[in-house]
Amino acid sequence: MSEQEISVRMTRAAAKRKAMATEEEERVVKKRVVLGELRNVSNVAVLTNLNQKRVIQKPNESVKAPAKRKAAPVALAAVESGSDIDARSDDPKMCGPYVTDIYEYLREMEVKPKLSPLPDYIEKVQKDVTPSMRGVLVDWLVEVAEEYKLVSETLYLTVSYIDRFLSLKTVNKQKLQLVGVSAMLIASKYEEISPPKVEDFCYITDNTFTKQDVVKMEADILLALKFELGRPTVSSFIRRFTRVAQEDFEGPHLQLEPLCCYLSELSILDYKAVKFVPSLLAASAVFLARFIIRPKQHPWNQMLEEYTKYKASDLQVCVGIIHDLYLSRRGGSLQAIRDKYKHHKFQCVATMPVSPELPVMFWEDVTI
Repeated sequence: MSEQEISVRMTRAAAKRKAMATEEEERVVKKRVVLGELRNVSNVAVLTNLNQKRVIQKPNESVKAPAKRKAAPVALAAVESGSDIDARSDDPKMCGPYVTDIYEYLREMEVKPKLSPLPDYIEKVQKDVTPSMRGVLVDWLVEVAEEYKLVSETLYLTVSYIDRFLSLKTVNKQKLQLVGVSAMLIASKYEEISPPKVEDFCYITDNTFTKQDVVKMEADILLALKFELGRPTVSSFIRRFTRVAQEDFEGPHLQLEPLCCYLSELSILDYKAVKFVPSLLAASAVFLARFIIRPKQHPWNQMLEEYTKYKASDLQVCVGIIHDLYLSRRGGSLQAIRDKYKHHKFQCVATMPVSPELPVMFWEDVTI
C-alpha cells in the first residue's frame, strides 16, 4: 500500500471519528430547571420537565453477574473462626490483609460530630427551609447527577455537605438551590475524575445563578465545613454488606445489590433519616432488601450481625422509614430515584412488590 493510500485512509478515519463525535454531542441535550421559590407542600411539581428525561438502554447492554460465592456453611464457619469475607477474596481491591482495620477506622470517622449534621437542624437553625423543600432539592440533584453521569459517592457526599452546611448557617429558600449545586460542585471535585465545570451547574439551573454566585457559595460552604470534606457514606459500607448478605443464598442474586443501592438512595430523600450514620443506613437497606427478596424468611442472621455490628432491633426505626419510602407512604411526589431504578440496568428493582407490613418478630433479639 502506497504512502498516499495510507494518508487517504487515515484522513477518512479521522473524518469519521469527528462526525461520530459531533453526532454524539448533538444527542446530549441537557435539561435546565429553575426551582425558584421552593414551596412547603407535599406534592411539588416544579421538576416536571427534568423528570421527563429517560435513560435509553443500549440493545446489547447487560449486567455482569457477580462471581460465584461459597456455600453458607463455609461462610458461617469462617465467621466463627474469625476469618473476614474480604480477607478470603483473591481480589486485591478487597484489601484483605487490612480490611478489618479499614472498617474500624470508617466506624470511628462516621460518628465524629464535626463530620455529622445536626439531626434537627431544620427546627433549630433554619427559619425558611422545610423538610419538604429539602426533599425536592435532593430529588432534583439525583437528576443532575444522572445528567452528568456522576457516581453515587458524589451524590451521597453532596447531600452530606448540604445537611452539614444547613446545620451551621441559616439559608433562605431562594438560595437553597444554589447551596445544592455548589455542594455538588465541591463533591464532584473531591470524587470525580472529570468533574462538571462551574458553567455546567449554572446552566442546569437555567442560569438562575451566575458563575460568581456559585463560586461564592462554594467558598462559603468550604469555610463553614472547615475543608473537612472526607466522610464515610453509605457507599463505603453497602458493597461489603451486600457481599455478606449473599452468603446464605443458594446462588448469586442479581437483584440484591441494586435493590440495596435503591433503598439506600431513597433514604437521602427523608429528613428523618439525617440522624442515622451511614453504616446503619446501609445495614437497614440490606435488611429490607433481603425481606423483599425472601419475605418468608427472617432477613437477619448471625453473620450479618457480626459484620454490620447491628442487631435487628437496632435497625427497626430506620428500616421502617425506608420501608415507607419504598411504598411511597413518605416522599411519594419525589420520583427521580424511583424512575432511575425502574430501568433494566438496575434490574427494575423499583418495581418489586413488598408486604405493606413488617412482622413484629423481626425485631426480637434472638439467636438466629
